Amino acid sequence: MCGIIGYTGNRQARDVILSGLKRLEYRGYDSAGIAIGNGSLNVIKDKGDIDHLISVLPVMRGKFGIGHTRWATHGPPIKNNSHPMTDCKGQIALVHNGIIENNITLREELMKRGHVFRSETDTEVAVHLLEEFYDGDLEAAMRKTIKELKGSFALVAIHNGENGKIVGARNISPLVVGVGKRENFLASDVPAILEYTDRMIYLLDGEVVTLTKDRVRITNFEGKEIKRSWQKVDMTLEGAEKGGYDHFMLKEIFEQPKVIQDTIIGANLNAESGYSIDLTPDTIKIIACGTSYHAGYVGKYMLEELTHTPTTVELASEYRFSSDTHSEPLVIGISQSGETTDTLSAIKTAQKRGLDTLGIVNIVGSTMTREADSVLYTRAGLEVGVAATKTYITQLVALLTLSIKMGVAKETLGIDDARHLTKELRKLPKNVRSVLDQSDAIYELAQKISGAKSMFFLGRNINFPVALEGALKMKEISYIHAEGYPGGELKHGPLALVTEKTPVIAIAVKDQTYEKMLGNIGEVSARGATVIAIGTEGDRELDKYADYVFYIPDVPPLFTPILTSVVMQLLAYHTANILGCEIDKPRHLAKSVTVE
Repeated sequence: MCGIIGYTGNRQARDVILSGLKRLEYRGYDSAGIAIGNGSLNVIKDKGDIDHLISVLPVMRGKFGIGHTRWATHGPPIKNNSHPMTDCKGQIALVHNGIIENNITLREELMKRGHVFRSETDTEVAVHLLEEFYDGDLEAAMRKTIKELKGSFALVAIHNGENGKIVGARNISPLVVGVGKRENFLASDVPAILEYTDRMIYLLDGEVVTLTKDRVRITNFEGKEIKRSWQKVDMTLEGAEKGGYDHFMLKEIFEQPKVIQDTIIGANLNAESGYSIDLTPDTIKIIACGTSYHAGYVGKYMLEELTHTPTTVELASEYRFSSDTHSEPLVIGISQSGETTDTLSAIKTAQKRGLDTLGIVNIVGSTMTREADSVLYTRAGLEVGVAATKTYITQLVALLTLSIKMGVAKETLGIDDARHLTKELRKLPKNVRSVLDQSDAIYELAQKISGAKSMFFLGRNINFPVALEGALKMKEISYIHAEGYPGGELKHGPLALVTEKTPVIAIAVKDQTYEKMLGNIGEVSARGATVIAIGTEGDRELDKYADYVFYIPDVPPLFTPILTSVVMQLLAYHTANILGCEIDKPRHLAKSVTVE
């Protein structure tokens, strides 16, 4: 997961590239670099974040160039492993996102032919291949180079002898073209170039693009030209700014009432392949990774409750290697970016098995929107914080609206019940706002637990996945070890780890699991644990069992995960902030996982 940007036009490339790298820093921040062409190549790179790069950067003049911010996969984050990589002659500079799987074999062959390697990265083999194949035409050399590579890659290169030209290639890893007026851009994600243009062309797998300031030329790997029009994106530059909040994560948590409303309004299925999926499948399989997997797990309960359809949830990275059981479920892939490698591969696997696929995606024009048969958009807008918040909440809303639509289609949900649920949906922004209004109270709870070394999160039924997500949020931004469990599993092992130093966050809303959850709270309280419970307004019993209680509005059980999740987000955020953690850019993590 790395950030790439390229520019060619009439501006000073240094300024454009640095601005873009700052907006791409969520994709990687252990090293960074820049290459500017101006008759010769000027390459500066170093370990550290973009601010460090800026501090060591000399005056660099030139009107075309490339930049990179890295999240290390091959080789530690040191200066020599930073991008851009250069060839032996210092004439070609190249940046890369992805993994070149046959890099060891290629490296050995290239070294035998006299190439000198300066890094431990897989990327460097590509720039030396470009050097071997270069004969005055960088595009032709790129096309020959990519035929030698196995794996995933977005490659972008410049040559000091071809003034103003940038060549890029895509296989699995994302790459987008920004179309300007007498200037053009390349980037791994839209936010990098949104300051300069909102006209984008999304490259597909197996495509090469050549940019000058006046032309965008796209071909396939064989050289056949491809005509594709740009499309206007609906993101705004303001979405990439903090807007007065201390962190992007906090801003994005507080944007949730609006994005819930937008998702409800825009919750229409789009048939990308020209036909609509069957809304009455016999079975459903949800595939996703990370937070999206937790959203899918909540969705399982929604779909089974409202459609009576057996639903399973599987990690996308595992589904790809599963056996074909010859069952015919509707396969729902969930990815906020639409570029998650494992989820995309799982969608392709499902299609090879002849299955209908539905993508739940946030980014219009992303790869999943083209790969899946139909798409349900989540309308969350740009999310910069690495820890997903508003994209996760809109995934839950999208799954709930889908469940209602399918319930009506399958006649497992009556029209009156559907109308009642739709009415409750429309109340969600107000109910979420009421939770956000109590952020200060959640901060007080965070102070009670911020000194812990380990925590447990407990839930049952539809709120068990929320416990998983709450634990994930806590550990990814506060670095406190946290685990989510079903309440009933405590006595099957985890209870051995509960002590007076182990805070327990327990979701005990008024649903069919309420009495059992009170029993689970009693079990951990008896071991001396501090218990923070999340309950339903009007509950008069819960505070007798827990040390601290936070109440959410009284909503139907299917809607509780959306509200309890917001509590979990704020609790994790405030805990991390109290501890002084780097909230928007947690260590070792990046926003979009586009490598395997």
